[in-house]
Amino acid sequence: MAYVKGNKRIGLLSATIAFFAGFAAVALYGITVHKLAFILHLSVMEVGWLVAIPLVTGAFLRIPFSALVDTWGGKRVILLQLFISIIGVTGIILTLQNIASLSSSLAYKLLLSFGALAGTGISIFSSGITYVSYWYPKREQGTALGIYAGFGNTAPGIFTAIIPYALITLGLIGAYLGWWLFLIVVTIIFLFVSSDNYYQQLLKKGYSDTEAKRISQEFGQEIFPTSAKETLKNAARLWQVWLLVILYFISFGGFEALTEWLPTYWTEFIGVTITEAGILTGIVYSLLTALFRVPGGFWSDRYGGEKIAIISYGILTFGSLIMIFSRYLILSTIGEIVMAIGMGIANAAVFKLLPKYAKNAVGGASGLVGGLGSAGGLFIPPALAYVVTIFGKIGFALGFIVYTIFGIISIGFSIFLFYKYGKYKHEISPELKKENIEKAR
Repeated sequence: MAYVKGNKRIGLLSATIAFFAGFAAVALYGITVHKLAFILHLSVMEVGWLVAIPLVTGAFLRIPFSALVDTWGGKRVILLQLFISIIGVTGIILTLQNIASLSSSLAYKLLLSFGALAGTGISIFSSGITYVSYWYPKREQGTALGIYAGFGNTAPGIFTAIIPYALITLGLIGAYLGWWLFLIVVTIIFLFVSSDNYYQQLLKKGYSDTEAKRISQEFGQEIFPTSAKETLKNAARLWQVWLLVILYFISFGGFEALTEWLPTYWTEFIGVTITEAGILTGIVYSLLTALFRVPGGFWSDRYGGEKIAIISYGILTFGSLIMIFSRYLILSTIGEIVMAIGMGIANAAVFKLLPKYAKNAVGGASGLVGGLGSAGGLFIPPALAYVVTIFGKIGFALGFIVYTIFGIISIGFSIFLFYKYGKYKHEISPELKKENIEKAR
């Protein structure tokens, strides 16, 4: 039998570590933006865009990088994403080291540009999903991807909590230097530990497609790369996929946005210290959101994704209403906890529904939902900043009406999906349901 490297557990572990490192870029400017705003005399809108910029590349690069896994292999693609992130953090460090000699305008543009490069690590989510999927049989996909997404998503929360202490002990440049070293170490680990799936390894060794599949199946591989172009095209034709994009835009994109925005909310509106803001954002909100994705997946399996989506977006909406009317630390903490629970469960529910509505285009649908959906992290922070610009300080609370409106829209879409498909057994796709009805006739 042909010699191949790696196994599914190593594949899952290496991908999760890489995603954890890359996804930490969600917190790239969330805490340090206060110091940068003071140094560069930034307006609220400029702060909003600086906070959002890593999420731009992190969102839209998910689609092409995920597709490239089928052609290049997951190892090469993820290494490229990590390398681009390292370049971005390197540029941030160099800019900060020379910030005194740069004009505020030039320094701001450089931080935007290098922040965009660093945000490439966020896009590892989709390429990692594809990478892990090829390692695991279908019956273990839910568990494997739940572990991957759940633990990888804890990165923003952990880093948001750590950075304030790094700022105190290491200073602004030292905090980013520590981040840079962490990325270097993870990249080296991934380089030596990870391997492409058996099928792609064998193709690179010169085996024919048929022979590579046969041998890979003997090793236990069940899912194989397909045409990235076709799966994207098929997914784009399904209106259900576009509803899931909107739902994910609100839950996951909204999660990314608040991870960046909440430090500003806590310090500027509630008046806590930057260290306390890091804990409230990183541990209380971001980490909790990530961890609730795990039971959210279980509940979606048991009760159906549509039902859980309705409930979770209802929870999110209720939390946003608390934030609108809160003016105090305790009530705002309760509000963000409620929002975290709703968002975490909703994120799991959306990806539970994805294979149901796009069973023949899961890869393409994952790229579209994960990529376009996460764009909420780009558009929501500037919207929140705009509300502050209009209403002043009270705008920090009033801005959460954005989440209330989005939450109500999501509840409506989820109810629509439930009444159209939810009364059928939730594992059955709309296409298969239609086939079964035709056969019954």
